[in-house]
Amino acid sequence: MECEAQEFKEVRVSNPNPGVAVIGCGYWGKNLVRVFHELNALRLVCEVRQDTRRDVENNYRVSTSANLDHALADDRIQAVAIATPAVQHFELARRALEAGKDVYVEKPLALHSSEGRELVGLASAKSRILMVGHILEYHPAIVELKRLLREGELGRIQYLYSSRLNLGKLRTEENILWSFAPHDISVICSLLDEAPEQVASHGRSYLNPNILDTTLTTCNFRSGVQAHIFVSWLHPFKEQKLAIVGDRKMAVFDDVEPVHKLVLYSHRIDWFDRVPTAHKDQGQAVQFAKGEPLARECEHFLECVMTRKKPKTDGESGVRVLEVLEACERSIGNSGQSVVVAQARLKPNYYAHPTAVVDHPCEVGEDTKIWHFSHVMANCRIGKRCNIGQNVFIGSQVAIGNNVKIQNNVSIYTGIELEDDVFCGPSMVFTNIINPRSHIVRRNDYTRTVVRRGATLGANCTIVCGVEIGEDAFIAAGAVVTRTVPPHALMMGVPAKQVGWMCKCGVRLSKVSSEAECSSCKRRYRLEDGSCREVEPAEKVMKYQGVTYQG
Repeated sequence: MECEAQEFKEVRVSNPNPGVAVIGCGYWGKNLVRVFHELNALRLVCEVRQDTRRDVENNYRVSTSANLDHALADDRIQAVAIATPAVQHFELARRALEAGKDVYVEKPLALHSSEGRELVGLASAKSRILMVGHILEYHPAIVELKRLLREGELGRIQYLYSSRLNLGKLRTEENILWSFAPHDISVICSLLDEAPEQVASHGRSYLNPNILDTTLTTCNFRSGVQAHIFVSWLHPFKEQKLAIVGDRKMAVFDDVEPVHKLVLYSHRIDWFDRVPTAHKDQGQAVQFAKGEPLARECEHFLECVMTRKKPKTDGESGVRVLEVLEACERSIGNSGQSVVVAQARLKPNYYAHPTAVVDHPCEVGEDTKIWHFSHVMANCRIGKRCNIGQNVFIGSQVAIGNNVKIQNNVSIYTGIELEDDVFCGPSMVFTNIINPRSHIVRRNDYTRTVVRRGATLGANCTIVCGVEIGEDAFIAAGAVVTRTVPPHALMMGVPAKQVGWMCKCGVRLSKVSSEAECSSCKRRYRLEDGSCREVEPAEKVMKYQGVTYQG
């Protein structure tokens, strides 16, 4: 950041929270100054305009400077938030990362994806947090909308349409595509959990020859979904809408609407004599948690600084948006021809055998493996490091935790939930309807079944729906479970009956009076009132057959 003066006024404040310096206090930076001050994290504001610095000092009693070096050299400051013109983002973020600061950058991360990737690599090398200000992903209505999509409330998504229009602030350093469209690109990619493979974009310059005032973009996703994005700062009224059309319901997010920002419509299409007839619904307003999106975003950044967890809108997501924007520009320069997005050529962070079918949108965690002839349906969630064997079916809205092993020929139907470390043996069976009939549709009557953490379901066993399998329980091969199973219980037979207790390491416990002990890892359990709980759960680390277990 080039500064016109070296003036520096300091105000010392004792505070245990992470210290943040806001770089730039202009159109949007002043909002960051306000929010970080409200969160008791603001330590310094770096701004070249003297009158703005004076206002900040009077309003917030915080240190100010005209020189970025003061922020980078200040030990009280763990992080910087950059809200300068986009052309400065890369250089300022690079300097801050090299100085060992965690960095929040207002969108866009940079003006070139190559620069964005350089920042991501630098943040990784320096073990620093890099977060991009894609504020819509923190809007409570968007968070609720993503939950509805994940749970299949709208059904199969067919297309999305977003409009961001205004007769507002006209920029000369960036065009409408780079100024407005990042909001819509980031939130659409987040809602669908995928980046577009191809884009086709059209734009026109009306005020300045080289500055686009309007653009219309079509994004094509691998899942078959299309998204249409219309942005303009040369429009007679303000509009900020996102419509999502599913085969069950439609949703509209209207950020200009003061009260009912998110509305669901149960429109339906009936066919008579091969002619479609629309039946319109009045719409139902969706309730969601209240809160200022920017405050939630800044709170998340501070949390990441303190806990070192990966931000929701990290540098990688910022690069993804940059690659889509660059593809849009290439398409505009090529008279609207379809262009492949660079990110679409990257491999996913999980493995799926070529014969496996993975429907999108769905969430598959890092290092998960999906083997031959398996089918993963849209709107399900699979955690990290899972192993999905051959000929496995995973239905819509199914939730599977981390490190779950599902052996060959298993079907996980809608209504089933598997927590972390669950083992499903070969050809074991789940059900999700109590009283199925072929001629009666009961897809709205699925009964929930939950398998708690660490439980083992043996080969060819059957779990009748509506039960809960307790943590670390063990269902023997061929057993038929018809009732809820307590934690650590060993179940055998048809119908399954409890015949003992099992240790976390998978060895049957030896019962001694009101206590039991594992002969292998020496864990001790107390047995009382039909329950089994570990006596010393957290402190001891045991080893069994070369594997370390910790409570």
